[in-house]
Amino acid sequence: MTPDGLRARLVVTRPSFALDVTLEAAPGEVVALLGPNGAGKTTALRALAGLTALSGGSRITLDGEPLHTTAAERRRIGMVFQDYLLFPHLSALDNVAFGPRCHGASKAEARRTAAALLERVGLAEHAAAKPRRLSGGQAQRVALARALAVHPRLLLLDEPLAALDAHTRLEIRSQLRRHLADFDGATVLVTHDPLDAMVLADRLVVVEQGAVVQQGAPAEVARRPRTDYVARLVGLNLYRGMADGARVTVGELLFSTSEHLEGPAFVAFPPAAVALYRSRPDGSPRNLWQATIEGIERHGDNVRVHLDGLIAAFADITPAAVADLDLAPGQQVWASVKATETHAYPA
Repeated sequence: MTPDGLRARLVVTRPSFALDVTLEAAPGEVVALLGPNGAGKTTALRALAGLTALSGGSRITLDGEPLHTTAAERRRIGMVFQDYLLFPHLSALDNVAFGPRCHGASKAEARRTAAALLERVGLAEHAAAKPRRLSGGQAQRVALARALAVHPRLLLLDEPLAALDAHTRLEIRSQLRRHLADFDGATVLVTHDPLDAMVLADRLVVVEQGAVVQQGAPAEVARRPRTDYVARLVGLNLYRGMADGARVTVGELLFSTSEHLEGPAFVAFPPAAVALYRSRPDGSPRNLWQATIEGIERHGDNVRVHLDGLIAAFADITPAAVADLDLAPGQQVWASVKATETHAYPA
């Protein structure tokens, strides 16, 4: 049978939580599960691995074969846990060789497989090291090699970069992308970091409150968020309104946009597109409203101003602009955004 990757409907019902998501991942494809804490991402991953019991209506197939009826230890799955869970008493080589040994390989064969994988991830010289002697980045690569050692058709990654410091994360993210590009099975990655998702994944699946709320290519999801969580994730102000041509009514505000639509629509614009004024600007600029400053904080090289009023919004301005405008929490300001920076799409 020609491999067709992962196809799953995962239903997990608990007294205080219900998960019901459909997932697909083609051979060679990396799918990232994104969502706020408690959304069900890790529950979905553990259900795929057979570590969380499924409820009625669930079905998992991998390359056309049913997986949900197969015991966890017999599934053709490799998993990298958030804390890696390396065996502390085993060397890096024996950690990687553990899986093949469990699948019936001889000790010599398992060690040959492990040695080849450690060389592939750049750790051949650390084969004899115990986990406590490895850096965070090295431990992550050993965990990845261990997951690949069983020749899986599905690779599951649970926050694989979360335990790393910022500098190491940058390097390991780049290496992980290369390793995933060489893997011909399906990959499901759970992360809360949008950069990890955008760099590593071919497709994003956003889960909120146990359900899929948006999915698509990273660029499409980033360009057209459909929930407040996704908008915050990709750094956009997002509103739902009613479109009439090139105008969208959002509550009491009327936005001019660069698109022409009819009916329910989203309006989105980046915080950097918002201009602030202490008094109403001259002329009749479009997309203008009065707001109250709720807070001011550093945001990268700029300053993020939290606005409240007819709509809540973020504005990113320079530190010099904060000083020139003498901005402070509680002040009234005018905010505007150009129509060319204001994008609308069907809700």
